[in-house]
Amino acid sequence: MGRILFAITALAALLCASFFSMFTRRDEPTTRAGSGYSVTELLGAPAGEGFSRVTDERSFAFPADHGPHAGFRNEWWYFTGNLETDRGRRFGYQLTFFRLALSPRLSPRPSRWGAHEVYMAHFALTDMEGREFHSWERFSRVALGLAGAGGVPLTVHLDDWSATETGEHPWGVRLVAAERDAAIDLEVRSLKPVVLHGKKGLLRKGSASGNASYYYSFTRLATDGTIRVRGETFPVTGLTWLDREWTTSALEQEQVGWDWFALQLDDGRDVMLYRMRRSDGSLDPWSSGTLVSADGTTRHLALADVRIDAVDWWLSPASGIRYPSRWRLLIPAGNLDLEIVPSLNRQELLTTFRYWEGAVKVKGLGEGSPGGVGYVELTGYGAKK
Repeated sequence: MGRILFAITALAALLCASFFSMFTRRDEPTTRAGSGYSVTELLGAPAGEGFSRVTDERSFAFPADHGPHAGFRNEWWYFTGNLETDRGRRFGYQLTFFRLALSPRLSPRPSRWGAHEVYMAHFALTDMEGREFHSWERFSRVALGLAGAGGVPLTVHLDDWSATETGEHPWGVRLVAAERDAAIDLEVRSLKPVVLHGKKGLLRKGSASGNASYYYSFTRLATDGTIRVRGETFPVTGLTWLDREWTTSALEQEQVGWDWFALQLDDGRDVMLYRMRRSDGSLDPWSSGTLVSADGTTRHLALADVRIDAVDWWLSPASGIRYPSRWRLLIPAGNLDLEIVPSLNRQELLTTFRYWEGAVKVKGLGEGSPGGVGYVELTGYGAKK
């Protein structure tokens, strides 16, 4: 789950106050690479009136639900993956598109610049051998073709960063993003059916009515293509994970951040874990997860079904924030005893929202526990309480 959940709600005010005025003066998207706000400094904004709320189960309809859901305020397409060359050089990547609706009503705008939605995108690349981490951020409005999304076939773009459905079977997407120091051109293809998290795709985030999201994933996507780092291009293969969520929601007062784990194990199983942290140091009872078998069948994991202990920490020299950097994970129902280790500690995105999101390696500790790869997201560390 994870994703810059709830925080994008507050981005509306920021965009309208600062970025929005910048968009009216130029035809190109804004790329940012500087530090900004802690996610949880922006989490408390109330959900917008007039938008649809996640209150009831729904029947998902694919492929249409791969596209945007305009009635909801926030939505994202979140790709993360672990890739390697035929010589074993490893990379991690993230490409994410966030849709933020500024108004629930799609009334005509008097100007071609007028827009009801703004898009934000994050692109990050981890070079394990080079011990380098690169990240970028862009913003643009849905006007003049600068950004937007469509459903059948799926297309999402912010300028020349894009995710475009290939039309092949099994379902696949081409991902393209480029900056001066790094670029990706990848094709991903589903190896498992869609996974619906929570209760048939409705994942509760708190006790308040509507504090939930519709959430599904492709937990295992075969991936091949190229990565460019500092002028050198590498053919790569590996696995990608796609998260899809849409919501109109806000963090509850005592919730300060979350830890999100997406693990792809060598025995074909996948694990999603979402742990919401509270201001008193405890875990929110709405924390949950999903264990996905090799054949795609799923098992819901409640908070009591999982134990995760942080066994090491890393202090960011850039932000001064202390993040957990190694974990022991126990899931007795799945006979899993795992160690999770960042492929590189320095995978902190110093974008408008400060957070840590990075590639990890998984080591099996118990008998029958496999290794694997994955991604972890950490938000709310170092936030004001």
